Amino acid sequence: MTALALAAAAAGARAGTVVVDVQDGAGKPVADAIVFLDSADARRQARPLPGVNMAQEARQFVPGVLVVPVGTAVSFPNRDTVRHHVYSFSPAKKFELKLYIGTPANPVVFDRPGVVVLGCNIHDNMVGWILVVDTPYFARSAPGTGRVQLDNVPPGAYTLRTWHARLPVGAPALEQPLVVPASGTGSVQVRLAGLQP
Repeated sequence: MTALALAAAAAGARAGTVVVDVQDGAGKPVADAIVFLDSADARRQARPLPGVNMAQEARQFVPGVLVVPVGTAVSFPNRDTVRHHVYSFSPAKKFELKLYIGTPANPVVFDRPGVVVLGCNIHDNMVGWILVVDTPYFARSAPGTGRVQLDNVPPGAYTLRTWHARLPVGAPALEQPLVVPASGTGSVQVRLAGLQP
């Protein structure tokens, strides 16, 4: 046990922290941007999350944006008193859950990275997003500051990707190279121009 603990501590000592400040084109902080780090090593470390839900409440998807690693099975509980018909035509995952109340027996497995736009055939105003990432290193920017902090990231070269639901439909995540230090904190600023109101 002691050898394992020492090995884990040594690995942690070689991990860095990444702080990302997300701003719009005018330099104002952007909340709810999804920031994630991509590399060959990160893809090998990605694992599905257990027990993930994208609910329908008050005729809305809750949460409005869900982030999951590749391979995650997502349940779609309907907590409304009306039926919903959830679907997506997105290339990353096409599926359809026909009119239902309650929770469908089989969750939907999101097995490809990308942006999945959700809709309801009955309620046209219902829109949600599932961002499927091939990395364990992801987080959402904070309200007020637009800041994201990713801790315990192994050192190395990554592609930093930033995505927001207010980007134009079909727009890819913004990409920029990033080197994570072996220890300490690396900081970077991201400008998301062209966000829709």
